[in-house]
Amino acid sequence: MPPTTANTIDLQEIEASLDGFLVRRRGMPDGLLEAMRYSTLAPGKRIRPLLVVLAARAVAGRLGLKTSALNPLPAGCAVEMVHVYSLVHDDLPAMDDDDLRRGQPTCHRKFGEAMAILTGDALLTQSFEVLASSYPGQVAGEACLELALAAGGRGMVGGQVVDLAAEGKLLDGPPPKTLEDLEFLHRRKTGELIRVALRLGWLVGAPLDRRKEAAGWKEELDQFGSDLGLAFQITDDLLDVEGNQDKAGKRVGKDAAKGKLTYPGLLGVEASRERASMISARGRAALKDWGEHGAELRQLADKLLARDT
Repeated sequence: MPPTTANTIDLQEIEASLDGFLVRRRGMPDGLLEAMRYSTLAPGKRIRPLLVVLAARAVAGRLGLKTSALNPLPAGCAVEMVHVYSLVHDDLPAMDDDDLRRGQPTCHRKFGEAMAILTGDALLTQSFEVLASSYPGQVAGEACLELALAAGGRGMVGGQVVDLAAEGKLLDGPPPKTLEDLEFLHRRKTGELIRVALRLGWLVGAPLDRRKEAAGWKEELDQFGSDLGLAFQITDDLLDVEGNQDKAGKRVGKDAAKGKLTYPGLLGVEASRERASMISARGRAALKDWGEHGAELRQLADKLLARDT
């Protein structure tokens, strides 16, 4: 089956799985559930859950298995919930103050700031519930730990702190000024959730009794994910300069207006585009020994580099 067709099927399954996790449950206020579903089920690229699925399939394939050891969809949904929570909170007036996300009013514009904060809180918490209730004890514990490390103060949230400090909204050290500063920020803010998606794919793709055989592959997936995250962010910065709001589904040109340090602002548009291509190629090279089993991951990296939304 061609990878593009497989990805379409995967995306349909991801959407159905997200929908299945966001259902009415005893004790949950209807308004909270509505806001969670509004933010999570809005049209999105589902890059992070797709990476979980593709990584799990690639690991299983390298081990000679027809399917991953465990269903990757719950892990993919957990990462997507963390991602959506970060967007809901990032859009708040105290942070990026955006009024458009995924082509619709942001959560706080639709439901109010208090409900948006609680929506993010609920999605973050439910991500760990999904992992803990979907997998056997050892795998669930490892998955929760990996996601917590990637999403917390040493990962995504830490990157957000540095980003806000750069805008003068927080007193947390000097703002990023160099390419090294910028890439350190985005390896955390953007890259960690992409990297951990691949790590979760490894966790559910390999059976426990085959882990030793697949142990070295974690570092290769980490390298691929880290570089994919940087290339994704550079492309995002370029789209903020050159993109179309209707296509992007969010405001463009806002980073420059806020005086943020971005790749185009630091390097220029052409040099930024060249750097994204170089970093993406380096990430793809990390999977050079994966052969056909890494093909879908490499093709996704190419697709993300060429995206216009």
